[in-house]
Amino acid sequence: MPPKAKITKEMILTTVLKITREAGFGAVNARSIAEQLHCSTRPIFTCYENMAELKAEFLDFAFEYYSRFVAEYGKSEKINPYLLFPLSYIEFAKKETPLFQILFVSDMDLDMSEANDFYRELDNEEKAREFSQMIGVEPKRGKEIFLDLFLYSHGIAVLTATGKLSLESCDLEKMLQNFLSAYMRQDHQKGRDTL
Repeated sequence: MPPKAKITKEMILTTVLKITREAGFGAVNARSIAEQLHCSTRPIFTCYENMAELKAEFLDFAFEYYSRFVAEYGKSEKINPYLLFPLSYIEFAKKETPLFQILFVSDMDLDMSEANDFYRELDNEEKAREFSQMIGVEPKRGKEIFLDLFLYSHGIAVLTATGKLSLESCDLEKMLQNFLSAYMRQDHQKGRDTL
């Protein structure tokens, strides 16, 4: 009799990703994972002490999936580089709704009691710095614009994920471009007013 296949963490996480994408994270439990892997629940609890530990590791795994989604979106779409983050974020909400909901709504690790709290989250400071260079503004101003752009995009993404809003990519790009253009005009006007 051949030995049974060893169930690995990678296999479990990939299965949780599949279940979440198809039915939402609420459908994930030891039994549903075991059914997909054609095994008992025992190997799951050999790899993980409990479902809370599995969920914590899955959130990191799912975020890696999101990062690959953004990279692929950037390669496949002809967009301004400074609009990659908001447009891919909204597209992820549209195409990967259950994953968007767990990563960026229900389990989002962002606690903002004031605006600058946004920059305590990993990578946001670096993204804002790159964004500032792309649009040609000083880093401090770039951080302000980037935060406002995130909040604007997050609102659109949540409305998209809940089925309350459905816009074509070209319309979204135009809206985001108009949003940024308004900031740039405002900054340009302020500069002229101080001369």
